[in-house]
Amino acid sequence: MKYMMLINAASADAASQCTVEDWMVYDKQITEAGIVVASESLADLTTATTVRVGPAGDRSITTDGPFAETREVLGGFYVIDVPVLDVALDWAARCPGARGGGSVVVRPIADFGV
Repeated sequence: MKYMMLINAASADAASQCTVEDWMVYDKQITEAGIVVASESLADLTTATTVRVGPAGDRSITTDGPFAETREVLGGFYVIDVPVLDVALDWAARCPGARGGGSVVVRPIADFGV
C-alpha cells in the first residue's frame, strides 16, 4: 500500500527543531529500508503561487504565496510503499518534521485500478 507523508513545519517563522544532519540520517534510513517511492523538499513558501478558477473555468485569480490562515507550512513529502498503515505511522513518527510543533500527515494513495 502506498502512503503519502506530508511534512508540515510548525510555521514559516518557527525555529527548526531538527538539523540538516537529522534529515540526512532519516532520508538514508527510509531509503535503505527500500520503501521510498518518491520524496521531495519544497522550495521556500515565498516562492508559492496560488491559482483560483472562476465559475466560467477561467484562471480568475493568481496570487503570490498561499496566504492561508494556518499555523503549519507544507515543507515536503515522502511517498512510501509499506504493507499496512501502522508501518507508515511508525516511519512518520521517526520523521524529523514531526518534532517541535511540526506534524506529518499520512494519507493512503488512492488506487483506481487503472
